Amino acid sequence: MDLQLTGKTALVTGASRGIGRAIALGLAREGVKLAVAARRVNLLEELAREITSARGAEPLVIAADLYQEGSAEKLAQEVAKGLGRIDILVNAAGGSRPYPFEATKEQWAEGMLVNFIRLRELSHAVIPGMVKQRWGRILNITGSSEPRGLNAANSAKAAVHAWAKGLSREMAKHGITVNSIQPGRIVSEQIVRFHPTEEDRKRFADENIPMGRFGEPEELANLAVFLASPRAGYITGTVTPVDGGMSRFAF
Repeated sequence: MDLQLTGKTALVTGASRGIGRAIALGLAREGVKLAVAARRVNLLEELAREITSARGAEPLVIAADLYQEGSAEKLAQEVAKGLGRIDILVNAAGGSRPYPFEATKEQWAEGMLVNFIRLRELSHAVIPGMVKQRWGRILNITGSSEPRGLNAANSAKAAVHAWAKGLSREMAKHGITVNSIQPGRIVSEQIVRFHPTEEDRKRFADENIPMGRFGEPEELANLAVFLASPRAGYITGTVTPVDGGMSRFAF
């Protein structure tokens, strides 16, 4: 299937490793001109070399620390200047923040900052350009709706789901879709920290995942690339798990 993405532009945050990197590679294979952003520039440069060696367009590499005040707006401006426009935004930055009950206000504020506040700020910074061109895609990589304990990221991602649903209703008339993907146990640095051995991953999968294994970043990226494409123009406001059947909610 031709996804009709050739010539589109995209900004992917959190692109240095794992899911963000896999999505960037998937978009590049479909002919998308990319800007990739993260704190670890050396890993972004490795990604850029992999894309160009596969005859993709050379990505715009941007060192971005979304903890800094004003970083979202600055990033949006830099990418718009470098690419000419932003058709697709993939919000893949952020990470788990499991906290004890005694966690401080500062810890909770930090957990919400990148996982929700900067994500919202960046999205709002790129949307005016999408409205002007009457086309756009916002895709958020979020997290489980079934928390196993206190985790600031779960709370932040729940906020993303509610915000994205409301935003999707306002932006649909402009040809802009807003969707979220919930990763299950997708192999990444973060997941390997939680499940450091193959035996541990197998035991967890046997007990919790109907598919019986952890997922690969490319398996989630396949959905992300489709949702970013013109082919997915009637899909908006959704939250889709990619978890091998692990979630227990019916919808």
